[in-house]
Amino acid sequence: MDLLSAAYGAPSDEDDDEPLSSPPVATALTSFAPSPVKRPRWEYQPYLPPPPSFPQPPLPNAAPPLTSQASGRYVSKRERALLAASRASVDAASILPPQTTAEVASSVGSITDSNLRAGILHSLRCQPKPGSSKSLPSKLSVSLKGHTKAINCIDWSPTHAHLLTSAGMDHTVHVWNVWDKGNTTARVLKHHTAAVKDVRWSPHGLSLLSGGLDCSLQLIDVVEGKVIKVLKEDQAVEVIKFNPSNPNLFLSGGSKGSLRLWDIRSGLVTKEFHRSLGTILDIEFSADGRQFISSTDTTRSNISENTIIVWDVLRQVPLSNQVYTEAFTCPCVRYHPHEASFVAQSNGNYIAIFSARPPFKLNKYMRFEGHGVLGFPIKCNFSLSGRELASGSSDGSIYFFDYKSARCLRKIEAFKEACTDVVYHPVIPNVIASCSWTGEISIFE
Repeated sequence: MDLLSAAYGAPSDEDDDEPLSSPPVATALTSFAPSPVKRPRWEYQPYLPPPPSFPQPPLPNAAPPLTSQASGRYVSKRERALLAASRASVDAASILPPQTTAEVASSVGSITDSNLRAGILHSLRCQPKPGSSKSLPSKLSVSLKGHTKAINCIDWSPTHAHLLTSAGMDHTVHVWNVWDKGNTTARVLKHHTAAVKDVRWSPHGLSLLSGGLDCSLQLIDVVEGKVIKVLKEDQAVEVIKFNPSNPNLFLSGGSKGSLRLWDIRSGLVTKEFHRSLGTILDIEFSADGRQFISSTDTTRSNISENTIIVWDVLRQVPLSNQVYTEAFTCPCVRYHPHEASFVAQSNGNYIAIFSARPPFKLNKYMRFEGHGVLGFPIKCNFSLSGRELASGSSDGSIYFFDYKSARCLRKIEAFKEACTDVVYHPVIPNVIASCSWTGEISIFE
């Protein structure tokens, strides 16, 4: 009997990774007694899904989740594998960024226009017609400091024109109440974990859409300072633009050359524009939203024909990829607000002009030059009337050009290092915002 007891009491091959023996457990039905001769019968236990990674109130009459091996009960290898898998899935889910609303911003100042300078408030409410002022910005009005590294872009709010946003290499997005008599820093948003390359005001309320090197697109409620939606990419996000004819759609371009059209309501990609491209440097929609221009880094491929491509949005095909064939990349492309033309900032230290109609010919007889690019992501923008074109420069200055003649009208020494972006105010025609490679923002009137 001793031999039989030893034989039947030994662990099976399936339990070779468990302890050889365990002390007997006293329950209501058993008492401390010698081990039985036969192995206990295995009873099927239904697998329950792992608990969610965020707290939830307990459901009434719900069975407790299967989390560990019960004492005195045989657990097979299959059941142990299910337990291990459930724990792994919970651990993996906790690594992903939350898709729900989460506090990510520090509210610093006010975003309302209740404390603005009287003259500015009057100008914002009167909303003068584009082109009503023929004077160029010349005087420094406001200096904004808060970024600790280079600023990649700035953008005025089209609906709350006293607010300006900026995206920096310091992983932050700032919202500025530019003419506030108290604190001009309205929000400091720290929702990205890497450099923020682009930020745009969303047409949907007072919210921002930002993209960065952490391969994410994030929609932020500026009033609450909270994340509304997080969209994940498989590439670093370099540039984003909303479709002017459909504010529910926006385009993103990234480091792997992928161009994707997103629906901001569902958070899904509706179209992809496939072509073997380098890093997307800039994109720009036409006024009707039916076409867009992409600028690409072609230095690695030694093929300059894809530097600038004009795309058909509906058919998802290029209308032309031989627009600009010179051996320079173009960090910025802009459509003219009223005429059938567009410009491209070239690393050849000039701005080229193209027709916006097929075959999208380059104007070989006129260009805007005198400023410098020298590898910096220097941007340019048209005035509200389209009569002037303003450009940043590697020497820290702002250059104003006459669009018709390409003549340099004025030069403002704004910063000690490269001026990376310049943006005209959407309401007041003689106001322009500029930012620098050192993290400064200057407003000129």
